[in-house]
Amino acid sequence: MKSPISSMLGIDFPLVAFSHCRDVVAAVSKAGGFGVLGATAFTPEQLELELKWIDDHIDGKPYGVDVLIPEHLSIKDEKGVTYGALAKRVPQQHKDFVKDLLRKHGIEPSQVIEGEQSRPSEGLISMQQENALRLIEISFRHPVGLIANALGVPPEQMIEMGHKHGVPVAALVGAPEHAVRQAKAGVDIIVAQGGEAGGHCGEVATIVLIPEVLRAIKPIRNIPVLAAGGIMTGRQMAGCMAMGAAGVWTGSVWLATTESETSQVFREKMIEARSRDTVRSKCRTGKPSRQLRSAWTDAWEGPGSPGALPMPLQSLVSEPALATAQRFAERNNPQARELVTYFVGQGVGLVDSVKTCRTVVQEFMEDFATAVSDLNATIDT
Repeated sequence: MKSPISSMLGIDFPLVAFSHCRDVVAAVSKAGGFGVLGATAFTPEQLELELKWIDDHIDGKPYGVDVLIPEHLSIKDEKGVTYGALAKRVPQQHKDFVKDLLRKHGIEPSQVIEGEQSRPSEGLISMQQENALRLIEISFRHPVGLIANALGVPPEQMIEMGHKHGVPVAALVGAPEHAVRQAKAGVDIIVAQGGEAGGHCGEVATIVLIPEVLRAIKPIRNIPVLAAGGIMTGRQMAGCMAMGAAGVWTGSVWLATTESETSQVFREKMIEARSRDTVRSKCRTGKPSRQLRSAWTDAWEGPGSPGALPMPLQSLVSEPALATAQRFAERNNPQARELVTYFVGQGVGLVDSVKTCRTVVQEFMEDFATAVSDLNATIDT
């Protein structure tokens, strides 16, 4: 395909797949797409192991790495903050709220393992700029073909590191004014992510956001834009590219694959869900993120909620509890199953079965080709 994204990333089909799972990254790249590993949950040592595994299993295909460096973080200017020290700042009312919620769903709070977070207590906060840049440094020890950032303009050092290594730098945006700032900062690819998306997202729908972003950055310079948000099929991909996008950035569609990090319980809930069964809430990370609606999200949005804490404190409240609920749900505890949730977009309503990543990539290609053919057939020649 003739797309600037294809030439920049060294791929034939401009389908980018974001995932926290190394298996998905390798499988998508081998199938003809471009896998991007979400690195924020890893320590530098863990990331080194994950990337080494990808290198050994991706058959020389290109892949990328994504980090999370929020411009607005409650501990942004603090130094050397560990997860253990941060956990001590969680208010007692939030701890009590979670304990009561777990008890209502058949889980004794004493069974919550604090270590069931992705980070050890002595680990440094990966979202802080200095620590996130360390993850980028680790990434450049490997043949990565893209680095990406979310929740703000990438630090100047990140952009410089990417350009020094000849690797494109991408950044996610949720509004045209955000795209203007990214363009002026020097990013190479803009990911315009609509409010339908899973995880952190804005409020503007993808079909509106894409033309807004393209119009906003046109006077600045020519930057390829990847469309994101609710994209689950090749036909949607074709529609986004008809609006001017150079390709698509996808996430939720890979959660329902055999290779993904999600549990069987969550995959079942995805298949059961419809597009209206997601909610945009601060209850998981402290910033608005779209996730599957569950008893957990309902409780935090309800009248008895103490309200979400700022990022990254809220994750210290949610992750151990949700990991424990997941564990009990897998043991056939129906009450715990009601709590199970995960980041997922409104496109969940299009999920009807669990497939391999290769099958999903192939279906994207086939649906895209059919959509283009159908569109061409409408032209009177």
